[in-house]
Amino acid sequence: MRNHFQHNKAFGQHFLRSDDTALQIVEALQPLNLANNILEIGPGLGVLTQHLKKIPEKKLFVSEVDRRIIELLKSEQHFPESQILEGDFLKLNLKTLVGEPFLLIGNFPYNISSQILFKMLDNLELVPLMVGMFQKEMALRVVAKHGNKDYGVISVLVQVYYDCEYLFELEPIAFDPPPKVHSAVIRLKRKSDPGHFNPILLKSVVKAGFNQRRKKLSNALSPVPGAKEAAICLNFADKRAEQLSVQDFILLSNSIEN
Repeated sequence: MRNHFQHNKAFGQHFLRSDDTALQIVEALQPLNLANNILEIGPGLGVLTQHLKKIPEKKLFVSEVDRRIIELLKSEQHFPESQILEGDFLKLNLKTLVGEPFLLIGNFPYNISSQILFKMLDNLELVPLMVGMFQKEMALRVVAKHGNKDYGVISVLVQVYYDCEYLFELEPIAFDPPPKVHSAVIRLKRKSDPGHFNPILLKSVVKAGFNQRRKKLSNALSPVPGAKEAAICLNFADKRAEQLSVQDFILLSNSIEN
């Protein structure tokens, strides 16, 4: 099946070659007791799916936009049609379609990987754990700590809610067809208590700070009312956004609101 499948570039299809690697990714989906359901994004030819189906007492859903793959899942893996979420994952109503919390996993299409993360954040009460394959550059950005050149908006907004782990890397040859970039698998585990803050304000502060990341915060935060004054009070005014930790951003946000 793999040798005859015509990959669709528009869907960012790069399928894992190694069954051992697929099993390694599935085994990283721990702890399993955080949810009764699993949702795989982009099952492709089922290299992850075949292992996920074997996890006991878990209901597996798959999200797939390619009708050809959906037909293969039903015919060759005998996958239940009621557990196939057909369509663009970014447009799915997860609260309606799945309802209960789920463990999120997938070899994510790299062209929408950041959007998948923001979709996860929009549904964070449903996603206690995520294990995903990303372009290496994106994976490094997600897990980056303050002071690192990779640290940015997505680093802060994900790390506010999730503890992040960088698990392992894969070379292009691990995929069919090989992408032009290296890949990496990361795990995100939702924090039991991210703290108290205004999420809308925090997002505005983070985006403003990194929108002009070379400028000092006293200037970069000028679009956010009260932010410059709060930054001065906290001795953050002469710092740049990448120098502030996740907790610093929460502190700044709360100071603005108060």
